[in-house]
Amino acid sequence: MTPQELQAKTGEVIGVSDWFDVTQERINMFADATGDHQFIHIDEEKAKLTPFGGTIAHGFLTLSLLPVLGAMTEGARISGVKMGVNYGGNKTRFISPVRAGKRVRAHTKLVELVEKRPGQWQQTNEITIEIEGEDKPALITEWITMLFV
Repeated sequence: MTPQELQAKTGEVIGVSDWFDVTQERINMFADATGDHQFIHIDEEKAKLTPFGGTIAHGFLTLSLLPVLGAMTEGARISGVKMGVNYGGNKTRFISPVRAGKRVRAHTKLVELVEKRPGQWQQTNEITIEIEGEDKPALITEWITMLFV
């Protein structure tokens, strides 16, 4: 669709991703990549003694799933995008922990789409990461992407 057609969807949910497994192996790899080896993420026995009852994903791991969840989303998109880059976030809140072995998916709502210069569009989405079988989401973020058409 054209940027103008997508702009008309401001305020609407423009896509929901497929489910994605958050495995203990992925959590361990993220711990290795970031150097964050806090026991709540990697020590299953110690983590059982916490209020979470087991290991949980890093909040930043959940946030870092935005690209893969975006790629798994069928929904409204601008045609002919040559490149998209992360521009940042306005708000991010970690609401509920993602326990190892759970599945998550993203719900994306268009907040704003603005042409910054010819062929360059700034898209702001509110993304909610849902945890399968849970009442509260893992996180809600307002994420900004710069799109080059």
